[in-house]
Amino acid sequence: MTKIVLLRHGQSLWNKANRFTGWIDVDLSQRGIDEARAAGKALKEAGFEFDLAYTSHLKRSIRTLWLVMEELGQTYLPVDIDWRMNERHYGKLQGLNKKETADKHGIEQVHLWRRGYNVRPPALSEDDPQHPRHEHRYPGLNPPGTESLADTLNRVIPYWHEKIVPQLKAEKRIIISAHGNSLRALVKHLDSISDEAIMELNIPTGIPLIYEFNQQVKAIDHYYLADESTLNNAVKEVAQQTGAIV
Repeated sequence: MTKIVLLRHGQSLWNKANRFTGWIDVDLSQRGIDEARAAGKALKEAGFEFDLAYTSHLKRSIRTLWLVMEELGQTYLPVDIDWRMNERHYGKLQGLNKKETADKHGIEQVHLWRRGYNVRPPALSEDDPQHPRHEHRYPGLNPPGTESLADTLNRVIPYWHEKIVPQLKAEKRIIISAHGNSLRALVKHLDSISDEAIMELNIPTGIPLIYEFNQQVKAIDHYYLADESTLNNAVKEVAQQTGAIV
């Protein structure tokens, strides 16, 4: 049996401010730093060690991984950084307050933008200064101006099969530090979650999610490294960012 750890980055400054972040390169809040360190300590106490790490091009994900590796005493780990593990691009919603956007457009519409599988938020034009085509970190890439979760899945899953599955077959111990929607896309694939059911899946910040696989790299079990009360409160916090009652 092989295990992999999926970790959504610790709370970012824009998570704290309840703003759509997407590909904007926002750093961790102090709470996010504490969450990342706590995740590292929890993994160490549970006996986890790693051979390889994977993360996105965004600092909140990278810094979370650094802090975890520091707590584990494994700062030497090889790290693969790839844009395909980036957060979903939220287009023109990036930078907007989620609750204020829900007040303006309605909770149902914003819930579709946030959680719908095939729904794209309004796109950034290519001449918008926030469009990632203007960033030097993505050479040779024609980056999107908006994405649905389906678009995100269509970049995450090829990366999963190309880079990660061969290492799992070789029984390498792996941690992925990424984002709410890139991880939702991966979880949708691993658990064969329907397009409708994925709308209700929320992944909390800073709590390790453990997946166990058989020899065919098929997921056979998963669980969070947290007690039930802590996990439920963290998931509820993510779900209520638009002011919706859950």
